[in-house]
Amino acid sequence: MDIEELLGFAKRAGFFWPAAEIYGGASGLFDYGHLGATLKRNFESAWLKYFVTSNGYHLIEGSNMLPEKPLIASGHASRFNDVVVGCSKCKTYYRADVLLNELNIKVSEGAKPEELEKAIRDNDVKCQKCGGALMQPKDFNLMIDVALGPENHERGYLRPETAQSAYLNFFREFNLLRKRLPMGLAIIGRAYRNEISPRQGLYRMRELAQAELQIFFDPENWEINDSGKLLERQVNIVPYSDHETRRISGNEIVEQLGIPRFYAYHMCMINRFYEEIMHMPADKLRFLELGGDEKAFYNKLHFDIQADISSWGGFKEIGGLHYRGEHDLSSHTKGSGQDMSVESNGKRIMPNVLELSFGVDRNIWMLIDLMYAKDGERAVLKVPYSIAPYNLAVLPLQKDDRIIEYALSLESELRGPFKVSYDESGSIGRRYARMDEAGTPLCITVDFDTVDENSDRFGTVTIRDRDTKAQRRVKRPELADAVTGALA
Repeated sequence: MDIEELLGFAKRAGFFWPAAEIYGGASGLFDYGHLGATLKRNFESAWLKYFVTSNGYHLIEGSNMLPEKPLIASGHASRFNDVVVGCSKCKTYYRADVLLNELNIKVSEGAKPEELEKAIRDNDVKCQKCGGALMQPKDFNLMIDVALGPENHERGYLRPETAQSAYLNFFREFNLLRKRLPMGLAIIGRAYRNEISPRQGLYRMRELAQAELQIFFDPENWEINDSGKLLERQVNIVPYSDHETRRISGNEIVEQLGIPRFYAYHMCMINRFYEEIMHMPADKLRFLELGGDEKAFYNKLHFDIQADISSWGGFKEIGGLHYRGEHDLSSHTKGSGQDMSVESNGKRIMPNVLELSFGVDRNIWMLIDLMYAKDGERAVLKVPYSIAPYNLAVLPLQKDDRIIEYALSLESELRGPFKVSYDESGSIGRRYARMDEAGTPLCITVDFDTVDENSDRFGTVTIRDRDTKAQRRVKRPELADAVTGALA
């Protein structure tokens, strides 16, 4: 599936499409439809339950707008840049490193303007739109500024990442939560970036959703309890030292690569989420280590979580695992004058941060790319049953008054415990097809036997499984338990 095919399916089925579509759309901005919004919310709920609730961590919610001072302290005001290069003739602008890499001129993601200018001149790169000469590359800050107040007295920004809200609220939450480390603060919310050239659907967006967990800890006193033997899991890892992919256990990551145990443990935790909760094939996920200019300057360790996504041309970033050290709290201590250091095991320390960061929109795209399949004339979205937009669909087999009445009654009964779709339009084959494409795990069909008191199948309905297409009859009083069991 290529980008255009995936976008076409997403629009046709009701997942997502460009914002302001009736006006021609808006680059880097997308709206989610009825299926996409529910799939996205279900993914977020699964993420929250797995990474946050089950580990005793805490969900908070930060402001989408921030004043300038904390973003100066964090470094975003000076460092949150991409390098832009514009055409002197048609004024089309490009992100310089992306333009060069698309032309098979390899430069690092963190390349400086002077390095990119040399590559452009050495390779005689022209504007891809009109052939005009390119101007001198320059840094472009990606934050979107806003005026706070009617007379523009205070400058502010739409937050470029959700993480800053966790750092800004650390000290208050630490005291409210009885001064215990490690302490995890999670945020699921919006971030805003003035991307130079948004592209590839949900890959580069100007408004995006993030699910992030910031774990604050004492690096000398974080004992990982691996009673579940998580560190025995095999993961695909690409170390920066040799750029060779290897599949090794978490324990071997610690022993062979010298990576801290807490870091390898969370690698394995992420791996289990994707393989067991999201049902992702093992060979489609890897951890790629960044180093040199590509690694964020404040990170002690920086691994991208990557998925092999055909519509994006191979392995692409869907998240990250970052050991940020004490950079964030030290920066805000200096910027605000509020000392963020705390007591831990009888001494004063500045907590370190381990960040688990996930691009929600990229994960939604990834799920559709990997799990949309065609079997002859049949197309099906095989997302995990636990996050499918609908749990089940109720389908009356024929437009008969008794069947319709029974089906509507059944829909009303099931709508409480389950997310239910009701469809009586078109042939049963077409309705099955629509539900398969929507990813609906179960279809419940009401037919003449269901309402015929003389039939030995009176009061029973047919349950059809999405993936196997297997069908079985179930009595109505047993239906809710049968659905619950099938979805487990």
